[in-house]
Amino acid sequence: MESQVNQPGSETKSLLVGRKANRRAFTDKAAEVGVTVGGTMVFVALLLIFFYLLYVIKPIFDGADVEPVSTISYQNTETATLMVGSDEQNEIAYRVLVNGQVDFYSVASKQLIESFQPPLPEGATVVSSAKAKPNEQRFALGLSTGEALIVGVDFGVTYPDNVRTITPRLRYPLGETPIMVDEGQPLHHLAFDYIDSRIGFAYQDNQGAWKLNRLEGEENMMTEEIEWYSDLTVVEDAPKDALTALMTPDHRQLILPTSNKIFIYDIRDTDEPSLLQVIDVKDGSNKVSNVSLLAGASSILVNYQDGTIDQYFQVSSRSGRLYQKIRDFEIDSPVQTIATEFYRKSFAVVSPEGELSLLYTTSQRNLFTETFNIAQPGAMAFSPRSNALIVEANNSLNVFAVDNDHPEVSWSALWQKVWYEGYPEPQYVWQSTSGSDDFEAKLSLMPLAFGTMKAAFYAMLFAVPLAIAGAIYTAYFMSPKVRSVVKPTIEIMEALPTVILGFLAGLWLAPLIEDHLPGILVLLTLLPTSILLSAFTWSRLPNSWKQRLPETYQEIMLIPVILFVGWFSFEISPVIEIAFFDGNTRQFITNDLGITFDQRNAFVVGIAMGFAVIPTIFSIAEDAIFSVPRHLSNGSLALGATNWQTLTRVVLLTASPGIFSAVMMGLGRAVGETMIVLMATGNTAILEWSVFEGMRTLAANIAVEMPESAIGSSHYRVLFLAAFVLFVFTFVFNTIAEVVRQRLRERYSSL
Repeated sequence: MESQVNQPGSETKSLLVGRKANRRAFTDKAAEVGVTVGGTMVFVALLLIFFYLLYVIKPIFDGADVEPVSTISYQNTETATLMVGSDEQNEIAYRVLVNGQVDFYSVASKQLIESFQPPLPEGATVVSSAKAKPNEQRFALGLSTGEALIVGVDFGVTYPDNVRTITPRLRYPLGETPIMVDEGQPLHHLAFDYIDSRIGFAYQDNQGAWKLNRLEGEENMMTEEIEWYSDLTVVEDAPKDALTALMTPDHRQLILPTSNKIFIYDIRDTDEPSLLQVIDVKDGSNKVSNVSLLAGASSILVNYQDGTIDQYFQVSSRSGRLYQKIRDFEIDSPVQTIATEFYRKSFAVVSPEGELSLLYTTSQRNLFTETFNIAQPGAMAFSPRSNALIVEANNSLNVFAVDNDHPEVSWSALWQKVWYEGYPEPQYVWQSTSGSDDFEAKLSLMPLAFGTMKAAFYAMLFAVPLAIAGAIYTAYFMSPKVRSVVKPTIEIMEALPTVILGFLAGLWLAPLIEDHLPGILVLLTLLPTSILLSAFTWSRLPNSWKQRLPETYQEIMLIPVILFVGWFSFEISPVIEIAFFDGNTRQFITNDLGITFDQRNAFVVGIAMGFAVIPTIFSIAEDAIFSVPRHLSNGSLALGATNWQTLTRVVLLTASPGIFSAVMMGLGRAVGETMIVLMATGNTAILEWSVFEGMRTLAANIAVEMPESAIGSSHYRVLFLAAFVLFVFTFVFNTIAEVVRQRLRERYSSL
C-alpha cells in the first residue's frame, strides 16, 4: 500500500530529473556547437586576412604587360625621324622629322590630323636637330645661319558640349624667331637644354670643333622683353668622332661619347669648360652603339653592340664625384633603339628583329620580353603617363599599351642592399616620398623589420626581469591581502591607452632622460643594488625589530628606499655631469665617443613600451606560478628544501610553460605596438643597435604612411606587405610559444 502511494511522486521526480538532464545535454551541445563555430570563425577570419593581404600584395611582383593597340602608316618615308610621342590620353601620336616637320595622327582612326612646319628664316636650312628630355617633349633645330629654333609639342584640351577635345599644336618657348647661337657657323650635331631663363647649346662647327654657348636671359624693365646674353667658348681637345652629344638639364655637364670612351666635361663655368672624367667603356671588340640619359639625368645608360647595357652614375671618391659602373643588363640580342620613361627609372629596348624588352634599373628587373612586328625600329618613346609606347618601324607608328605599375619593387629591392643614385654605396633605405618629380621611391623593408625587432628587444630587456620577478614574488612570497591589491593594480595598467604612454614618453620622459642621463644610469644601477641590500639588511635584523612591522606589510619598507634612491640619483646627476662630462653629457657622447644621440631614442622606447608590456607578462606569469599545486611546494618543504630551492627546482619548472607563454605574448605585444614607437622615436629608418638612436617600426610606418599613400600604388601595396610581414612575425612568435609551451608541459607534467 505504501509503495502504491509513493509511486506517483517517484514518477514526477523521474520526469523532472529527465527534463533537467535533457536541458543540460542541450546546453552542453549548444555550448559545444557555439565554441566550435566561434573557433572556426576565428580561424576563417585569420585565413581571410591572410589571403586578402596576399591579394593586395601579389601585383607588385607581377611583370609588365605590353599589347599592340594601333599601327599608323605614314607617307613621308624619305625624311628621317627625330622623335615620336603621344598626348597624355594616348589618343594622338606624333612624329617629328629631322627637318622640323611635325605630323599628328589619330590613334583610333589611324589618320593624319595635322601637320606643322616651324617657320624658318629666308635662306636658312636645317643642318641638325636635337631632342630634349622625354618629359619636355621639346626639340631644337640647328640652322645653317648659326641660329637655333626651339619648338615644343603641345596638346590643348577643351570641353565643348562636355566632350573632351584634344587639339595638337606647336609652342615656341622663345618665340617663332630663331635665336642666334654662332653667327655664320652651321650648327652640326646639336645638343641643347632650356630651363627658366637659361639655354645651353653644344654643337660642332664646319671644322669639327665642339663649341659651347650658354645664353642667359634678362627681362628689360622698360619693354618687358627678354634680352639674351651669349657666352661662347670652344671645348678644347673634345673628340671629333663623338657619336652624339648630351647635356644635363642643370647645365653642369656635357657628355661626348665615342665608340670606346665617354668624355665628360664640367661646364658650370662656360668660359673654362674642363674635362671632368674619361670613362673607358671599351669591352674587347664590343663597341658602344648608343649612350642615353636615364630619367632625372643622373645616370648614363651605355648600350654595346652585343646588347649589353651598363648603368653609370656619380659616386663620391677621393677625386670628387665621378661616374662609376653600377650594374649591367644582359639582353638576348643586340639593341637598336632605346627609350626611357619620363620620370621613373624604367627603359625599353628593341632589337633589329623586333624583340621588345622592358627593364627597370634600380630593381634590376627584366619586366617583359616579347617579339613583335617592329623589325629595324627607328625612334621610340613612352607616353607621358608611361602607359603607352610608340615605336617607329616598317614606315609606321606602332602604338602599344603598357601595363607596368610596379617596376621598382622586387624581392632584392625589398630585402637586400640597393645602390641608389647619389648614394656612396649600396644601402638599405626606406624613403617612400619626396617633393621632386625625379625622385625614385626607396622601399626597403629591412630598416623597418630591424626597427621592429630593436624596439621589441629593448622593451623586453626592460620588461621581462621586472614582470617575471614581480610575478614570482607576488604569487609565491606575497601575503594574500597585499596580493589582492597589487595584482589588480598591475593588471589595470594594461587598460591604460598606449597613446598616453607615447605622449608622456615623447614630451616628458625623453627630455627628462636627456637632461639627467647620468642620474638615469645611476638610478638603473643603484636601484636594484639598494633593494637587494635592503633585503639582506632586513634578513640580518633581530627578530624583535622585524616583529614591529607586521609580516603582511613587509614590502612597504621598500617604498622609502626607492624614493630616496630616485631622489639621490637625480640630485647627483649634475655633479657627475660636471665632473666627468664637462657639463654636457650629450655633447660628450656625440663628439668624444662619436655616438649619435637622438632625444627620442631606443632607451626611451624601451622604458615606455616596457611599461606597456609588463602587465601582459606579469598577469600570465603570475597566474601560472600561483596555479602550481600546493602539494608540490608543501611536499618539497616537508622534505627539508628551503623556500628558494622549492621555488627554483619545483615551482618555476612546473610553471615554466606559462612563464614562457607570458614572455612570448609580451614579445608579440611589443612587436605590434604602434603609438608608443610612433610618438617616442624619431621614426628614422636606420639599422643601428645603439640605444641612443631611434628607429622606425613596421606598425608605426603603416600608421604614418597609409593615410597618405595612393590606393593601388607601389607604396600602398608595399605597406600591405609590411602588414603581412608583421602578421607573419606575430604568427611565428605565437606558434613558437605554443610549441615550446606544450613541450615544457609534457616534460614537467610528471612533477
